[in-house]
Amino acid sequence: MVIVNWNAGPQLRACLQAVAAADQTRFSLKRVVVVDNASTDDSLIDLPDDALPLLVVRNADNRGFGAACNQGARLCSADFLLFLNPDTQVEADALGRAVAHLCSTDGAPAGVCGAHLLDAHGRTHRHCARQATPRRLLAHLSGIDRLAPWTSGYLMRRWDHAESRTVDHVMGAFYLIRRPLFDALGGFDERFFVYLEDLDLSERVRQAGWAIHYRADVRVFHKGGGTSEQIKARRLYYSLNSRLRYARKHFNPLEAAGIWAGTLLLEPPLRLGQALARGSTDQASETLQAYRWLLRDLPACWHPPGTPVQ
Repeated sequence: MVIVNWNAGPQLRACLQAVAAADQTRFSLKRVVVVDNASTDDSLIDLPDDALPLLVVRNADNRGFGAACNQGARLCSADFLLFLNPDTQVEADALGRAVAHLCSTDGAPAGVCGAHLLDAHGRTHRHCARQATPRRLLAHLSGIDRLAPWTSGYLMRRWDHAESRTVDHVMGAFYLIRRPLFDALGGFDERFFVYLEDLDLSERVRQAGWAIHYRADVRVFHKGGGTSEQIKARRLYYSLNSRLRYARKHFNPLEAAGIWAGTLLLEPPLRLGQALARGSTDQASETLQAYRWLLRDLPACWHPPGTPVQ
């Protein structure tokens, strides 16, 4: 198990306590690796290391989510790898159910298992996604998928997530993957600092011929937003940056150019208009700052697609 931490505070302790309380009759938890990306809070204090096979790795600087996941994975030797966000809490039988499912799936071979994510009020987080095609990404960035019910964005918001099924992608907040498959794919692509690194991995899982299964009976509390709520301009910048990188990597040049044009020309006035309509000058200022950073880093986003950086 790998948990990447950045200033998660008491959420990390609650996450680990829930893992320690998990029913392990159907699996053996060999190691829990917490990779800390240069936190400045007290989130590494009083961790339940007596109740878990816990290893804490402290990075001197923030290496990014994908890089930290790969770093933690190299310290694990089990048949399955679970990437778990620090703002989650697994139910007692969640880990056992997920592992048992991957061990017993019939039909299309399942390489990844995702969970039913719930908020503090017990409401379902509709997090599964379809393949992120250029058309679907354009519908998402323009807001058409939210305004027009007949359109289909890549996020599966209209599905209630009440039943288990095969999907194209499950959120990386709870991402259980076969270790040999993870290694064969080279792990997470570290060029994605944060956001869409899980979507990129899911795309490569499917291209390798493996199915991704969402399990409604694997229940996990997920706060959502996590520590990125602390840095709204940075969060938007990283989200946009990752989208440009994803388009460059997975689409042909013409399709990628369409996503870039939508992101750089269509989306900024839409975001600014929404912020000003709400009377939020702070949100407008954060949006402008995010796009300033994005424009500065455009050359790096147009990198030729290649193998993940280890």
